[in-house]
Amino acid sequence: MPASPDLDPSASKAWVGIGANLGDPANTVLDAIDALETLPHTRVDARSNLWRTKPVDAPGPYYVNAVVRLRILLSPHALLSALLELENQFGRERSSPNAPRTLDLDLLMVDDLTLNDEGPPALALPHPRLCERAFVLAPLAELDPGLRLPNHERVEQTLDHLLKNPNQAVELLAYFRT
Repeated sequence: MPASPDLDPSASKAWVGIGANLGDPANTVLDAIDALETLPHTRVDARSNLWRTKPVDAPGPYYVNAVVRLRILLSPHALLSALLELENQFGRERSSPNAPRTLDLDLLMVDDLTLNDEGPPALALPHPRLCERAFVLAPLAELDPGLRLPNHERVEQTLDHLLKNPNQAVELLAYFRT
């Protein structure tokens, strides 16, 4: 029997950003979190609340976003492949950059690993726009407020700076699945 991320001291921490703005985005995000829990050698260690955000540099309706912290016994590439497969299962279409989407899963960080691999699939860690997006940093700050980002600031410092821009507004949702 393979080791469990709960018990194996070699398990890595990985943070995944989750977003959706088509269909029923809140339920899609919650369903995606449930689906992440079923990935082999993976355990959802913590999950943020749901956040409502305006699209950044994109058309379409508002997004629902969240972040989960995983414990994984997978390589970053194996996790990314699993995330891309989940997006496909949720009907993700890649018609154009920043197009509205049924589900977006972004691998934000894996421990303190730095990686820039052209793939396929391409993988850059930490995520190249991590420090530029309040819709990622607000839920990330919930999970790990003291976490150091690639810009060497704590997550809440960078978030405070971003929230001064009205285009980066985030709103905590009081959403509960029935």
